[in-house]
Amino acid sequence: MTNRSHRALALALCVFVLCSGSLGQEPPGATMKTMQIRRLPDAAPVIDGRLDEAVWENATVVDDLHQIEPLEYQAPTDPTRILFFHDGDALYVGARMPQTLDVIGTVLRQGQEFWSDDIFSLIIDTFNDKRNGYRFQVNPNGVRMEAIYENTTATNWDWNGIWRAAASEDDSGWTAEMAIPFKTLSFNPDNDTWGINFTRDIGRTNELSGWVSRNNNTNPSIAGEAVGFTNLQLGRGLDVVPSIVLEGHRTLNPESADYGAEPSLDVYYKVTPSLNASLTLNTDFSATEVDDRQVEFTRFNLFFPEKRDFFLRDSDIFQFGQIGFIGNFGVGLGYTFSRPDLENGQPYFSRRIGLSQAGRPVDLTHGGKLAGRIGRWNVGALAIRQDEFEGVEATDILVARATANVLEESTVGVIVTDGDPRSNRDNSLAGLDFRYSNTQLPGGRVLEADVWYQRSRTDGIHMDDGSYGFRVRAPNRTGFLGSLGSKTIEENFYPALGFVNRSGIRNHTANFGYIHRFRNAPIRTAYWGIDAERMDLIEGGLQTQVLTLRALEFDTDEQFRGHAYLSATREVLARPFVVWRRGDERVVIPAGDYSFDGAEFQFSTPFSRPVWAQVNYSPGDFYGGERQRVSTTFGWRPSRHFVTNLGYQYNDVTLPYGNFTTRLVRFSAEMVFSSRLSLVTLLQYDDISESMGINARLHWVPQAGREGFVVLNHNFEDFDRDNRFQSTGSDLALKFYYTFRF
Repeated sequence: MTNRSHRALALALCVFVLCSGSLGQEPPGATMKTMQIRRLPDAAPVIDGRLDEAVWENATVVDDLHQIEPLEYQAPTDPTRILFFHDGDALYVGARMPQTLDVIGTVLRQGQEFWSDDIFSLIIDTFNDKRNGYRFQVNPNGVRMEAIYENTTATNWDWNGIWRAAASEDDSGWTAEMAIPFKTLSFNPDNDTWGINFTRDIGRTNELSGWVSRNNNTNPSIAGEAVGFTNLQLGRGLDVVPSIVLEGHRTLNPESADYGAEPSLDVYYKVTPSLNASLTLNTDFSATEVDDRQVEFTRFNLFFPEKRDFFLRDSDIFQFGQIGFIGNFGVGLGYTFSRPDLENGQPYFSRRIGLSQAGRPVDLTHGGKLAGRIGRWNVGALAIRQDEFEGVEATDILVARATANVLEESTVGVIVTDGDPRSNRDNSLAGLDFRYSNTQLPGGRVLEADVWYQRSRTDGIHMDDGSYGFRVRAPNRTGFLGSLGSKTIEENFYPALGFVNRSGIRNHTANFGYIHRFRNAPIRTAYWGIDAERMDLIEGGLQTQVLTLRALEFDTDEQFRGHAYLSATREVLARPFVVWRRGDERVVIPAGDYSFDGAEFQFSTPFSRPVWAQVNYSPGDFYGGERQRVSTTFGWRPSRHFVTNLGYQYNDVTLPYGNFTTRLVRFSAEMVFSSRLSLVTLLQYDDISESMGINARLHWVPQAGREGFVVLNHNFEDFDRDNRFQSTGSDLALKFYYTFRF
């Protein structure tokens, strides 16, 4: 991408921001709303989803919600009456939601995400700084979901907090109740004003209503205010979480067995209401969900997200430079760029800790973490002792992160890491970043920008060990939107605690488009846009270039979705690479300059229906030959107590150097006895490794903060490639933990 191209793209982005920002004046529904929250001591209600106790008659009332989707600031189809108060120990929120259509509550299993159900949500910004916050939501079955806002446009749904919720249905609609202990939240006790917002989703029509919105959006920067959060009680601010794991491991060929019991302990302490300290001893991850298998034909490392609770807690504090984050551009995923390439250059990636290169668990003997706020500073520090494994000595690992709030919504920060969990070399890293955010542009428009620099230090390496980049985003929900970014990863940049899949490169990305919302039409929202990515070697020459025309993305009120993409790709291979391997068979693509075109078509039906499906078909050229990929997912839900899901991916590749096919199968079955007890069985198979894994997970949640698991993993392999699978081993773990709050 030439300098002239850079200037043209930057100019186009500025035009988009300026033009879209002048499309309208500030609407009435976006103006600041303020109310007084009542403190009602010794009045904690029973959380049963009924709202029939007298204390609710004295609560603060909010009933002036408006539509956010599909027609912002119009009157909602059905009214919502919200009640809330606090008693010094917890925030209590109730909502009465009459509904003319049938209530949708398809998800009953605690821990499963629900996006197609009816939903009531609460957003709170406890520091009222319009930068970060919490989101709590519940469906008609009383299933909870919670998240933290890492910033105004990025939400982390993997965060887990202790709180209670319940819901009930009647002939006129449904009712929800929430109780959120202040012990679960970080806040400034000297600030009695919190940012607050409420939203309601009607699943059958995909209608979203809320108290405050701008540009069809809600987040901590788009919220009202509640005054009266005084005399909040934290107790001792101490959570003690002991757990016990009974484990059995059996392997075959050669046959061996190992059984034992492992206790572990996690301690969480609020040093101040806004600063959390945690200690972990003999950390156990046996109940963590297994990774989804991936089949990709790339010569670079894949990216697997973190799923372990210890590392997910306070993970927003350690986020650096918004690396890996693009924003929601369009109706679906929001971008077509490679996820590993986006994540490339992360200084801290927690999956480097406690996992070997092959993904096998490594013991963590002890560790500690400090995370929270001190004045305008957001601080985080993580220290872990990792046990020895596979010739790697026991390692002390350190990550420290601090950011300062500057301007109205922006931050400047630093990160430092030390230690290499996968080798015996000394390694450290230091980085600086600045994030600019402005969500108050005319017409509800948003402008964001990030710039960052980091440098690693590794034994025996003294040059070309830096990394730097920037990204500018206009992630608007209507009209023109776009982003422009670039990053450089020098050849010897090695963040031992981070993620790098390509080095010695400059990566340029841009995406621009237009989103239109229809009125009274079969299609509700449509998006047209272009995504462009170019990867150049620092020493000169192209490595990868992809141009994708997002010809159409759409969704409907009933939540049917689809898209059509056309792409042009160019790959320059400096050396041959093995694109496919099965046993002793392999297909090698020679070095050379390759150009190929492709397409992608996808359509999905609403998840809320008893039977749903998603079909993706991607034909095109591939390294001098052809490739066709079909990916399908079919689901069946005869009732909310039983759900089954079958996913199948098939690739048919024809090349001058050899032909091959791949298959990936993923089957899951959920038996949900209640919102507290469920059994999920997952089977995964691919014909590249010719292995099959079965994971069965019995999950008991008597209440938030107390959970039990029985987890079985059993593995099979087809050694002779004759479709006769033999057992290779199994693991069984029984785990229970109990949170004591003081």
